[in-house]
Amino acid sequence: MPEVLKAPLVVEFPFTRSLGPVQSAFLTGLRERVVLGVRTAGGRTLVPPVEYDPVTAEEIGDLVEVAPTGTVTTWAWNHEPRRGQPLDTPFAWVLVRLDGADTALLHALDAPGPDTVRTGMRVRVRWAAERSGAITDIACFEPYDGSATGEEPAVHSGEFADKVTGIVAQARLDYVYSPGRAQTGYIHALSGRRTVGERCPSCRKVYVPPRGACPTCGVATSEQVEVGPRGTVTTYCIVNIKAKNLDIEVPYVYAHIALDGADLALHGRIGGIPYDQVRMGLRVEPVWTPGARYPDHYRPTGEPDADYETYKELL
Repeated sequence: MPEVLKAPLVVEFPFTRSLGPVQSAFLTGLRERVVLGVRTAGGRTLVPPVEYDPVTAEEIGDLVEVAPTGTVTTWAWNHEPRRGQPLDTPFAWVLVRLDGADTALLHALDAPGPDTVRTGMRVRVRWAAERSGAITDIACFEPYDGSATGEEPAVHSGEFADKVTGIVAQARLDYVYSPGRAQTGYIHALSGRRTVGERCPSCRKVYVPPRGACPTCGVATSEQVEVGPRGTVTTYCIVNIKAKNLDIEVPYVYAHIALDGADLALHGRIGGIPYDQVRMGLRVEPVWTPGARYPDHYRPTGEPDADYETYKELL
């Protein structure tokens, strides 16, 4: 058995959301170098602002302006900043209770080293040179020698010109994935243009791709069985929306394909036939492109369609 595979993977997509009146005012305020919070019926000032009281669940919208200075309530040192973080040199993550607020705001503190950071230290906002109405308009916090003024937060209308009404946040997850022993064998076989599954020693079903254990019996599997390469379309869907960075013209068909000898259908794209001629029972075979580690798509073999009784259990 070759060494189990592993590889770095990235899941990334833009997350678009609209803003309600409270968040819209907060982010627009940051663009204008103004920090806004909300005051609850109980008299507490929440920064960042929320639309509902976390204690009573009552709707709140009374905006107030707080100071851009505050006090560190707790912190943690970040020795190795990652991609997309506020600073590219070591910094402290801090919770800062801004003057006039009763809750703390999470952000970065630009400090020379962990020995210069302490709970209770005074800090102030360092504004970004270019601001667009996002939390990144606060570039970071920096040490500050001044003391709190003790003034009450000033009531604010929340009105600004050209208010921010929506944001696009880039969600990203970097991780190292290992498919495990069973799928490592499956992937290695694909590199030789073979498809292998594993047979359950109890129910004798062959699962492709293999999972290392039978999903029906819960028994570990290890016996490899070569299946296909031909198979039968069991179910399918017609795709009419073009995916970003995917060079396939719509409409096209994505199908579940039960390879000969397998007891579980895998999915693949159907090509070599008009999309409106794809049907359940269609017999197909894989089409490989040079250097590919898996089939590019499946095409009709020209055989008669499979009888429904032969694949009904694989729907």
